[in-house]
Amino acid sequence: MNAVRGISAILFGALVASGCCGGAAARADEGSSAAPPSRATPADASSITRHSVASPVLGGTRDYKVYLPAGYATSTLRYPVIYLLHGRGDSLSAWDRTQALLDELIATGTIPPMIAVMPDAPSSQRGGYWVDSACADTSLPGAKVETAFIAELIPHIDASLRTIKDRAARALAGYSMGGYGALRYALAYPELFRGAIVMSPAVYTPLPPAGSSAREFGAFGSGSTRFVDDLYRAKNYPALLPGFAAKQLPLRLFIAAGDDEYKNPDPADAMHDIDIEAHLLFNRVSRVPGISAELRILDGGHDWVVWQPALREGLPYVFRGMRAPQ
Repeated sequence: MNAVRGISAILFGALVASGCCGGAAARADEGSSAAPPSRATPADASSITRHSVASPVLGGTRDYKVYLPAGYATSTLRYPVIYLLHGRGDSLSAWDRTQALLDELIATGTIPPMIAVMPDAPSSQRGGYWVDSACADTSLPGAKVETAFIAELIPHIDASLRTIKDRAARALAGYSMGGYGALRYALAYPELFRGAIVMSPAVYTPLPPAGSSAREFGAFGSGSTRFVDDLYRAKNYPALLPGFAAKQLPLRLFIAAGDDEYKNPDPADAMHDIDIEAHLLFNRVSRVPGISAELRILDGGHDWVVWQPALREGLPYVFRGMRAPQ
């Protein structure tokens, strides 16, 4: 297993590595990604640092960022972990803005000190929906993003950082496309995750609307076809619920969306507005044994005006009952 590049910098306190990525949302299932400027931190403060790991599954390397809580470098404790999945068109740096919120919630005892991992998902022109894609379109080649996340990144993080290697200390969060990914991983791999924060989720049922990036970038494609109806249905959350229920494991889901989400003018696609899909998701998962769910419709659109307060309330919810540092 490859060691985290630059791990010594973490142990002695690093500069916060932050950056900017793509522009503001162009559609309902894309997110804004402007990040705050970098700033220096003392050795005992929290940090966000950037790393890469070799990925045989993807070919080449995979980039990710790590948030370490204040005191990590001088402690011997093991910590719970949350994986943060960015939206369509964004990058791992979109999460840099959450450092102050994590610091505050930890400092006040609202959530336990924890590690946050922010992987990058650049395949399919940043529209890969965190799934394994069989699309062979030369302009939008698919990648085994899900396999790399589950089989490579999580073991790498557990081997490189002082994590608690247990589902009771591992959670997910994501917005838009990342909300789709966080929900999928939580339901498909409940043996790995205890909770998920699903914000403005692009989880259209039974199929995405005509203008969705789920159709455009090959995530649910095969060969030269960029979107295959049956592939999408098989990967989306309604198909995962029976298998999840059969494993009889508890899961906490916090679902949030904005009341100013994009309103599709086409009557045929109006029921795919993300606020409506969030309600449907909540209604369906609330009926599944083992799932405890909360729904919030917040004032705002498809952006951080909604996602920051959703994290503020969602993090304590999903970490309730999870293992604390030990």
